Parts: sequence; structure tokens; C-alpha cells
Amino acid sequence: MLPESPPQVPAESGVYRFDDFVLDTPNYELRSGDTVVRVEPQVFDVLAHLVANHQRVVTKEELFDSVWGGKFVGEAALTSRIKAARRALGDDGESQTYIRTVRGRGYRFVGTLATSADPVVAAAPPQHISFCRAADGVRLAYATAGDGPPLVRAANWMTHLAYDIESPVWRHWVSDLSEGHTFIRYDERGCGLSDWEVGEFTFADWVADLESVVDAIGLQRFPLLGVSQGGAVAIEYAARHPEKVSHLVLCSAYARGRGVRAVSQEEQRAAALDLDLARVGWGKDDPAFRQVFAAQFLPDGSRSDWADFDQLQRRTTSPENAVRFLTEFAAIDVRDAARRVQCPTLIMHSRNDHRVPMQFGEELAELIGGSRLVALASNNHLLTGVEPAWQVFCDEVRRFLAISP
Repeated sequence: MLPESPPQVPAESGVYRFDDFVLDTPNYELRSGDTVVRVEPQVFDVLAHLVANHQRVVTKEELFDSVWGGKFVGEAALTSRIKAARRALGDDGESQTYIRTVRGRGYRFVGTLATSADPVVAAAPPQHISFCRAADGVRLAYATAGDGPPLVRAANWMTHLAYDIESPVWRHWVSDLSEGHTFIRYDERGCGLSDWEVGEFTFADWVADLESVVDAIGLQRFPLLGVSQGGAVAIEYAARHPEKVSHLVLCSAYARGRGVRAVSQEEQRAAALDLDLARVGWGKDDPAFRQVFAAQFLPDGSRSDWADFDQLQRRTTSPENAVRFLTEFAAIDVRDAARRVQCPTLIMHSRNDHRVPMQFGEELAELIGGSRLVALASNNHLLTGVEPAWQVFCDEVRRFLAISP
């Protein structure tokens, strides 16, 4: 049985106004008038979670799960973040104008929120975050959102369960795919709310992690979605567990990583450049290095889109893990597994994908017998919520999943 979601108040635009303050969660910014109020990331996360759930008391345990991913930290750590959040708002423990302590239970945001004048963005659905252990003991975080039959997304790079429902990069994926389904996603080892400090970091581990999440939830048969490198994980899982996967949906996916498919010297240099950029630039405050990735993943994006993507990169994993991810991605080769996939398969790929060219989506369609390939009118590797290709993607997924295998 899938876990029930706790009552949560979703943000309609991710922008909250109260008195002279604006809490802008998509841009990860707190402003007082025209002045940006500098707060540490964990202080911002605590404040954002309290404001988003202003209609109820938020327990300390929920804050530990949301901000620290359930990792063991002393209560003093939470107390210091609450104190810093109050200080940023000109509040204190005596007046408690904005953040009220509910003794024995937790905290509640008690400021009066104004109606946002910003355009309304699709509301983030309530979600429930849980944890399980992989076979080697690594802790994995997974989330469920929506109601209906399950739809599982194999983990892919740069996700954070607590942040994705606010991030413009992933928000529309969660809100739209949870309509009519219980949408299940998880952070792969090394990023998000899952353990960052892990001993093993291989493709085989990623497949085993998907197996662990499926077993923890108790799923019997379900459609499986794979995006980007998560597509290779989904392909391997579907080949190993034909009794589990009813439908396979792949988007921006590939069978061979950049290192495997690099034939010319130019392609080999480009693959090596990925690693060099991550080694040199990931942890720097200057976003110039990371913007190379933004330009590849979202070439049609605005500067705001690139800034959102940069925030996603910085928040989801460490510089060391970014290099480890890219090293393993480059070595992926699931061509043999793709030939063994038995379930109905829908492959969607942007015609002018700058990160993974269309030819590799075509290669997947050739490898997976009976699959259907849909070319999307987009240049983006990750589809944005405002481009027409996103609606085409959603419509194709709904029609495909409605067909009995």
C-alpha cells in the first residue's frame, strides 16, 4: 500500500508576500523591499517550508526530513536555523511575529500572506517523502504525489525531492505527471535527500537502487519512466524484470554514454570537457562553468531559466559527486538490455537536443523491438513547462498508458 500524504499547503507560484517581505522560492531569495536579505541555505529551506505550510503546525521531525533529509542532527541545529530565520525577518523568540513556537510539537508561520500578483503557476501537489535502504545500506529518499495507479520515474541526475516541487526545472514534471497517477520518484545515491557520502557509485548500483525503492513500496506491476540517463536505468530494470514493467516511457534517453559513443577526437574531447568543467567549476560561486551545462540542457532557456538550472545544480549534489556521476554516465552501455525489453515502449526525443542528439533516440527505437518514436519540436534536453513540446509529451504519455499491454 502506498503511504498517505500528510496535509500540506502547496505554493501556487512559489512567491510569498507578507508585510514588506517577499519569499521567492523559485529564485531562492528573501527580499525586504528592494533589498535582498542574505540567509544561509538551510535557514532559507526552514523558512520556505514553514511559509508553504502556514496553515498548520510543522513538526520538528518534518523539518529534519525536509531540510536535512532525515539525517541525524542535534536539535540545536534546528533551533539555530529558526533563530536565524527570525532574525532575518526582524523577529525574535519573545515577540514571535512570524514564527511561533508550539511547545512539544514544532513551529508555525503566523504572518499574514498577501495575494500574489505574479502569474499563477501550476500548484505543487502535496507529496509524502519516505526513506528506505539499498542492499548495501545506502539510504534512499523517495516521494509519492497524486492519486491513482502508480507511475514510477527512474532517478536521474540533479534532483532534490524537497526542492523539485518548487524548482521551475522539475515542478511541471511533478504536477502534471501526478494527475491521474500516484507519481513515484526518488533521489539517486549521491544527490538530493539520499545519502551523498557513499562507497559505491556505479550503474549497477543505480539499477539496484530502483529495485530497492520498488520493493520498499511493494509495487507489483507498473509503468516506468526514464529521463536522460535515468532512461538507461529504466531499460536495464525493464529487461531484468519483465513481470514488473507494464509500459516503458523514455524521454531524452540513450543506450550509450558519451564516452562509449565518442568516436572522433572532437567527440572524445567534448566528453572529457564535461569532467574538467565539473572538477574545476562546480563548487565555485562563479556560475560561468556550470552555465555550460545549462546551455546544453536548456539551449532555448532564458537567463532566468539558466539561473534556475544553476540553483538546481548547486543544491542537488557536491562537486566531487558531480564528477563521479559524469564519469559513470560516460561509460553507460545498455544496448544488450534494450534488445531484451519486452513491454510496450514509447520513446520521445527533442529533434535538436543539444546534449543527446536525436540520432541516439533513433538508436533506441531500433534496439527496442516494437517501440514507437515521437520526435518533439524542441532544442531542449529537459523539456520546460512553457514550450509546446511539453504538452505533446504529456498527451502522448496519457494515451500510451491508457493502452492495455
